[in-house]
Amino acid sequence: MTVIPPKLYFSISEVADLTGVKAHVLRYWESEFPDLHPKKNRAGNRSYREKDIRLVMLIRDLLYKQGFTIQGARLQLKD
Repeated sequence: MTVIPPKLYFSISEVADLTGVKAHVLRYWESEFPDLHPKKNRAGNRSYREKDIRLVMLIRDLLYKQGFTIQGARLQLKD
């Protein structure tokens, strides 16, 4: 289990390091999974919270470990 440091906001590069998912994949997942929408600051940089990181880890598990398609993972998250 990945330990998430006690911080309020994380950059996309920090999330990529924590979860093992590349930044461009995280940006793509934002368009595919409606629940994954980190806040953006004035400069347009993404600010992920702990709940966003946990969702990324869940999506990663569904896609990479359990073998779901993106559509299948989306349906799993709805339930």
